[in-house]
Amino acid sequence: MSEESIRLVTIGRIFRRRWRFLAVLAVVGALVGYGASVVFPPQYTTSASVLLPGQWEERELLTQVDIATSSTVVDRAAAALGWRDVSAAELRNRVTASAADGNIIKISGTAGTPERAQQLSDQVAAQFVKFAARVAGGGTDSATATEAEALRKQVEETNRRITELADASDPGQTVEGVQARTELEKLSTSLEEAMTKLDEANPATNKAGMVVMGPAARPTGEAPPTRTQFIGAGALLFFVLAVIGHLAAARMNRRLRTEPEITAALGSALLGTVEVPAGGRGAHRPEGDARPSLIRRLLGTDTRWDRPTPPRSDDEAARRIRYRRVCARLREQLPVPRRLLVVVPAGDEVARRAAGRLAAEAKSDPQLRVVEVSADRPIVPDRDSESGALVVLSAGSWTAEELAGIAEACADGRHEVLGFVVADPVRARETRRAGQPPDDATLALAVRGQATGGSA
Repeated sequence: MSEESIRLVTIGRIFRRRWRFLAVLAVVGALVGYGASVVFPPQYTTSASVLLPGQWEERELLTQVDIATSSTVVDRAAAALGWRDVSAAELRNRVTASAADGNIIKISGTAGTPERAQQLSDQVAAQFVKFAARVAGGGTDSATATEAEALRKQVEETNRRITELADASDPGQTVEGVQARTELEKLSTSLEEAMTKLDEANPATNKAGMVVMGPAARPTGEAPPTRTQFIGAGALLFFVLAVIGHLAAARMNRRLRTEPEITAALGSALLGTVEVPAGGRGAHRPEGDARPSLIRRLLGTDTRWDRPTPPRSDDEAARRIRYRRVCARLREQLPVPRRLLVVVPAGDEVARRAAGRLAAEAKSDPQLRVVEVSADRPIVPDRDSESGALVVLSAGSWTAEELAGIAEACADGRHEVLGFVVADPVRARETRRAGQPPDDATLALAVRGQATGGSA
């Protein structure tokens, strides 16, 4: 197909002519999604929040997130929970953590029931707080804590000695005594401020006091993907794949549509183009396949979707003129007696009706004999009294290989292909003049030959 295959009008044509087929595929996709939801049971997720007091940098928060989901913390939580049907390795895949605003670590747990999801989140949060306290140096046996405590005691002893010296100094109101006491008080204040800053800068004091901000909430709904999401995703996936499949098939369509392409495939010239009133949905339906035709009709696949809507033509006189001109060209090319074999590809309903009407317009000058041949294995009757062959077909229905096979079959039957006629479907009014036979009645005037003899 040309660039038209990617236009929005082409997608609209797919929706308009294949909507029942697309709807059935969407239902099938929904059923597949429902089956997937049964294979993957529902899961529930909830979160517990842990507050980290003090000042934390972003990289430090990320480190705490990694600690919360580490194997050490999760394994301790698994041991505390004691679930026999779930291993510690499986729990590691069900626990996630993230850093939120305000120095908060959110620990999320996923389980098959709301109760288990709540228990998992709470237990992991509790084990994380305990493990983080040890990592931050919360234990009294660490060297850092011992040195800080010794330094604090020395500062307290120094402050006590400064107070004693201030009291033992000149109790009078001399200038030297007042200055000495003032300097000692400043020194004591400086030591207290230094210890305060030391305590604030000590990570063991500042960052070991993590707290769990209450138990995790029990989840009330399933975690994504839910069963509804499975069903919707399956229906949407099948629908989109069906549309893409139609567009891909149109892209790979090798059916010939233009006059030069058909001329090159048949090796003959175009004798004319005739119009055939569209005969409904079965205008392009292959014959001889009545068993699945009901299913195709219900699904809307009994007709071609990639053909544009036939143009409207209400001028019956103009249509008859086209047929008569083709007959006149045949009279000019055929010797007397003018007999011609009209070859129609089997399954091309538009071409079959055009050949029948062409035979009716020609009457007996020239005398036309209509035969249908299979496009897959074409067999044309051997030459009897005919002076050549005329191929009648509709554009966009056959590939170059199929038309070349028909031309070879005509040559094997000793028929020279004088030319071809293209039949175009048009939309016409249903009303007819009194006494005018319907278009299908012209087939009775054509002699239906038997496809015997010749070769494939």
